[in-house]
Amino acid sequence: MATTTSSLSNPPVIEHPSSGFTPAGTPRSEAAGRHLWGHFTQQSQWERGVVPTIVRGEGVYFWDSAGRKIFDGLSGLFTVQVGHGRAELAEAAARQAGKLGFFPVWGYAHEPAIDLAEQLANAAPGALNHVFYTTGGSEAVETAYKLAKHYWGLVGKPNKTKVISRDGAYHGTTHGALSLTRIASYQQPFEPLVPGVTQVANTNIYRAEAKYWNDPEAFGRAAADTIEQRILEEGADTVAAFFVEPVQNSGGCFVPPPGYFARIREICDRYDVLLVSDEVICSYGRTGGLFAYEDLGYEPDIVTSSKGLASGYVPIGAVLVSDRVYEPYRKPGVYFPHGYTFAGNPVAAAVALENLAIFEREGLVDRVRENGPIFAETLNKLRDIPFVGDIRGAGYFYGIELTRDPETREHFTEQEADRIRAYLNPALYEAGLYCRADDRGDVVLQLAPPLISGPREFDEIEGILRHVLGTIAREL
Repeated sequence: MATTTSSLSNPPVIEHPSSGFTPAGTPRSEAAGRHLWGHFTQQSQWERGVVPTIVRGEGVYFWDSAGRKIFDGLSGLFTVQVGHGRAELAEAAARQAGKLGFFPVWGYAHEPAIDLAEQLANAAPGALNHVFYTTGGSEAVETAYKLAKHYWGLVGKPNKTKVISRDGAYHGTTHGALSLTRIASYQQPFEPLVPGVTQVANTNIYRAEAKYWNDPEAFGRAAADTIEQRILEEGADTVAAFFVEPVQNSGGCFVPPPGYFARIREICDRYDVLLVSDEVICSYGRTGGLFAYEDLGYEPDIVTSSKGLASGYVPIGAVLVSDRVYEPYRKPGVYFPHGYTFAGNPVAAAVALENLAIFEREGLVDRVRENGPIFAETLNKLRDIPFVGDIRGAGYFYGIELTRDPETREHFTEQEADRIRAYLNPALYEAGLYCRADDRGDVVLQLAPPLISGPREFDEIEGILRHVLGTIAREL
């Protein structure tokens, strides 16, 4: 672990030397500043040549252009479930590309798409037996949104077009998905958004009224009841679907209280509202099971998934649809007028199949279920740091919320929070850990290590966090 002499008032400046030259002979940091547009990135930094460049990965680590070895504590972006550098996945891609590199699933099928759809349907508990492919998570949510509205039109209820999501939720950046997202800074530049989207309470019990702090069941009931209230306010005959993450990412791993999802399922059934489980982050082992709804004990009508399906080695997403929602599409002349050129790409599907084979061979679902409590126990050692307020999550998906006073749960001032965030990411990186200080609410560190991690890796994460958070504790 590297030693840092930085401080809150003097965050570390990470040097990122150019990783060689492009084929045109340009230093890569210069070419990146000129031509590569980073996502959610201040381009002014890249134009000055400050371009973090990752050059390779192996297992739970990656290396940057300065030769630094960094623990990937976020699995890239909640994605690299089986770790970096898996030759099996590269070989699966090469085999399939040599046989059939591309064909759309528009009126035609190919073997990998068929095989993967069957495997996903067989693995998903309940009646989720139909798979519609996408190229990523936002597109999966967009698909589910359009499908919900189209379905109700087909069954004679065309007024059911409104949808509900939760406060602070992130469901993606395509226009429909962004309308479901509830992060003002992401939405405002693109308004007006799709009409007919409203939000209800999330399950952040840490920031709930004090009367709920020691009564999670009552809190869960109250949070779920806001959904019923909103359906009645909007009119049940106008509401198409409720979109919910099993464990909400934005804001830092909000875990549902006991009884929450049972109550939601009851409400959706009562008012004929589709329940959409957005598992773009939570599926494929992140919370334990292959699908998070299984871990949390409910059955949705539609599931969106993407990130871990191929461990990020190729872009692919999958929307799983229940028999009920699929039924009207069985009629002659009926089809879903929606699709993507590269969805269900044969190379992507082949890599996803091999990725799931690795899950099976290495018992990764069982590994997460067995080691998840150990991960939680290891992170909970950090509670002796004075400003660690809450540690919450499931499986290999955790958030650590920092607060001015853990006893009263007092927030940091905006200025304090900004200083801490500005320090945390570079300081952790310099110390050898890549994770994220979420900037979409309170100060929360997000952790999602590759599923191949175990107790030794958990100790490494805890040690780096303790080292860096200790600097903040001494200076606050």
